[in-house]
Amino acid sequence: MKKYLSLWFLLGGVLWSHAQTITIKDQASNKPLEFVTLLSTNPEAYAVTDVNGQADVSSFKDADKIEIRMLGYKVLTKSYADLELVGFKIALELSNLNLEEIVVSATRWQQSSGNVPMKIISISPKDVALQNPQTAADLLGISGKVYIQKSQQGGGSPMIRGFATNRLLYTIDGVRMNTAIFRGGNLQNVISLDPFAISNTEVLFGPGSVIYGSDAIGGVMSFQTLTPQLFGGDKPLVTGKALTRYASANKEKTGHFDVNIGWEKWALVTSFSTWDYDHLRQGSNGPEDYLKDYFAQRQDSTDVVVIQDDPLLQIPTAYSQINIMQKVRFKPNEHWDFQFGFHYSATSPYGRYDRHNRVRNGTARYAEWNYGPQKWMMNNVNVAHEGRNAVYDKMTLRLAQQSFEESRIDRSLNQNDRNTQIENVEAYSINLDFTKTWGRKHTLFYGAEYVLNNIKSKGIITNITSGEAQQGPSRYPVSDWNSAAIYVNDEFRFREDLTVQLGFRYNQYAINADFTNNLDFYPFPFSRAEMNEGALTGSIGAVYRALKGYVISANIGTAFRSPNVDDLGKIFDSEPGAVTIPNPNLEAEYASNLDVGIAKVFHEVVKIDLTGYYTILQNTLVRRNFQLNGEDSILYDGTLSQVQAIQNAGTTKVYGIQAGLEWELPAGFSFSSSINYQVGEEELDDGTTSASRHAAPLFGVSRLIYKAKKLNLQFYANYQGERKFEDLAKEEQGKDEIYAKDINGNNYSPAWYTLNVKALYDLSTIFTISAGMENLTDQRYRPYSAGISAPGRNFILSLSANF
Repeated sequence: MKKYLSLWFLLGGVLWSHAQTITIKDQASNKPLEFVTLLSTNPEAYAVTDVNGQADVSSFKDADKIEIRMLGYKVLTKSYADLELVGFKIALELSNLNLEEIVVSATRWQQSSGNVPMKIISISPKDVALQNPQTAADLLGISGKVYIQKSQQGGGSPMIRGFATNRLLYTIDGVRMNTAIFRGGNLQNVISLDPFAISNTEVLFGPGSVIYGSDAIGGVMSFQTLTPQLFGGDKPLVTGKALTRYASANKEKTGHFDVNIGWEKWALVTSFSTWDYDHLRQGSNGPEDYLKDYFAQRQDSTDVVVIQDDPLLQIPTAYSQINIMQKVRFKPNEHWDFQFGFHYSATSPYGRYDRHNRVRNGTARYAEWNYGPQKWMMNNVNVAHEGRNAVYDKMTLRLAQQSFEESRIDRSLNQNDRNTQIENVEAYSINLDFTKTWGRKHTLFYGAEYVLNNIKSKGIITNITSGEAQQGPSRYPVSDWNSAAIYVNDEFRFREDLTVQLGFRYNQYAINADFTNNLDFYPFPFSRAEMNEGALTGSIGAVYRALKGYVISANIGTAFRSPNVDDLGKIFDSEPGAVTIPNPNLEAEYASNLDVGIAKVFHEVVKIDLTGYYTILQNTLVRRNFQLNGEDSILYDGTLSQVQAIQNAGTTKVYGIQAGLEWELPAGFSFSSSINYQVGEEELDDGTTSASRHAAPLFGVSRLIYKAKKLNLQFYANYQGERKFEDLAKEEQGKDEIYAKDINGNNYSPAWYTLNVKALYDLSTIFTISAGMENLTDQRYRPYSAGISAPGRNFILSLSANF
């Protein structure tokens, strides 16, 4: 880690400029508002207020139209001259019914969502403070529009519009987080992100490949971490937050601290978080199929199956985690902005609970099945320049280096050999993005990207009795995966009430894989695999702000996912009696998508939004039966197993509806509801169709909200519809360890609901207390496709101090 710390000192300069500061407060409470966004298109400028409700607006000088926005407040539009007249002091009025907000996930640049034809939602820090999500996966889940699957407590795999895992894209501060070993099965990389260090989260629904490249088929999740805040006063600005939290269902003990020190040209922000979770307790009212009242334990050199005192505890699920973030910012003048960020996250080892539920010969299948520590580190440099020249108005250069480490450890019951597989990925990326306004109607977004992943994988077999270790089969070949692309996107303001967006991207991707590390274990008919292909994607869409306040949007787009190292070269046991082997003969899969949306605010009281979509994924990369040297079965881990491989096989179709309602009621009350319905179908080898694994059942959330000056109170319900046995994906129907049994003894996912209450109260200008009770009726339920039951009745208490 030390070799990266020297990067902190590369930023420098001695220029000076004058800053004009605006102060924005809440109209009712007179409290300063943090994260208010200010946006101008002529001149092109953007700013965000700090914890004191202040922002530098020097770059907005002479602007005729400055949009001032914040979630939950009415939009204000002012000129720079208007701001001067009021002494650069503004008060915002509460409102939950805005049709537009400032977003960055559509193009990597700040835009009004009213000009973006794709559906985008934001999750604000206020929502996070009230809901107290334990992980970044839970943070996505509080939106009510992203479904979260978990195979263990240290998990969280988002599902969006019938797609998941390597068909969704994650970005952190604009940097691609997906690696070449992101798998088609559920994954948990998103928990490496710290919810306390995230200032804003956006989810773009539908294809995003024009801007983000491979994997952005179902959607893009964009996380922006805390930005160091500058301050032009005589003394440095010192702000921060400290927080502690407890939750009863897993005896959570969490602590967080962040501090910002800002000068006129330099600023620093430091963040540190730590979590400790005990085994998770599930509810007492629900299917008994979810109960596992035993766990395996090593006692006196023997594996013993121990009967639990409390059958509601899910053992083993305990784990802990730490996150560290350090950012440095240098802004020598109004034209240049340099930022360096260092991120580090590490978990303890944790059990994969669904594998611990597997049985063989009437007892536990495994004595051990754990993920080793999941580690993630990122160093990134962001250089922004406002040039206003013939080539660009703004330029951003992002340089990033990321290190990923993950491992799997398993040992069968009463066996001495422990299998360990360790994966390391070094990821390097360069993004060069430009924006240019042409006349008063066109804004061009264009750029180039290069990504390189180096993958190293090794296997170790350890005799736990003798301690002797030897080389074992690795999960992946030693590989390189790289991608190079150029893109362009045009925002055309055809009329005041009509905006059109058109974009294209060309992507070249390549893989070089060396399988010699596994030839001693598996007789593959090849030792190397290479791939070098191209992909062209595009999109066109429009937003029409019709008479009577209707906003209508439509978008047609394509997306692609290039085969990665996980597709081409993985060896693993996908389910009992089946083993997946490498297949070097793969091609990219392509998606075509249609979105249509409509939204309307009625009399400043009711807001309704509805979006329908239809996606066709062709050349789909799916797991199917295969052969190795003419054999359809091989001996794997002591079991004769059906040979399978990832293959381009058939077509997947997903369609659905997302609907939302917001209703302002008298006396500080309001009501909101969000519901998601999706259907997924994929073609099987015999020409028949099966349900798609990652198309979740109907799900949603409904909230009754009360807000006063110091109090924010919510009573809400989360819910999911039933998924019958015949509606499960073919590959899911045999997973006895994760599903309940219907009256015919077949696996299915029952419907469920939870009732919950949350409250946040400002004790003073410094201290805030947050409390809640989740799952009031102590339901025992398991979200669709999850390998672990959700928490039972869960009391949460959090105390934070802002300074």
